Amino acid sequence: MPWLIVGLGNPGPAYERSYHNLGFLTIDRLAERNGGIRVSRTDSKALLGLGSIGGTEVLLAKPQTFMNLSGSSVKMLVDKYSVEIPKLIVIYDELDIPWTGLRIRPKGSAGGHHGIEDVIKRVGTQEFPRIRLGIHPGHPVRNGAEFVLSPIKNAQAQDLDELLDHAAAATESVLAEGAEKAMTKFNRRARGLTKEEE
Repeated sequence: MPWLIVGLGNPGPAYERSYHNLGFLTIDRLAERNGGIRVSRTDSKALLGLGSIGGTEVLLAKPQTFMNLSGSSVKMLVDKYSVEIPKLIVIYDELDIPWTGLRIRPKGSAGGHHGIEDVIKRVGTQEFPRIRLGIHPGHPVRNGAEFVLSPIKNAQAQDLDELLDHAAAATESVLAEGAEKAMTKFNRRARGLTKEEE
């Protein structure tokens, strides 16, 4: 049975480099790092790529339904490919975590994120691992909905590159050794902070 790794985001060039598309960008980075998996096949309202990571069969998916309806695509993929729910990993941006921070959770609620809310509703359980990528800018955000759809700044390019590598490695670690072990290695508040500094 394959693992299904889903990055959440919005389709179309207008959203390509927005904070809300960190899930899509992580899927692209994972594909690059693992033999250039092509995430281009249209399947179950998603762009899908089939390949393997560290010898494990994976499906890499970017739902094309727009963020708040991501669950319909995820549910179709889970059903079509007989994915066991503990083998579903969802990657998405999180405004409650500082920019470049990362949190792996083995399960849990949506915490107000509408994309993950819809996934939980459609698959009928919270019992799947997720990787949350921090986007909070470190100052008050007047309009959260507007902020998440804004483009990532050019000045953040290096941070972004490093965050995507960290997120891809964290995903590979969840596949190889499970969410609990991966958490101890990859959870962090922001780039450059050690556990002691947290």
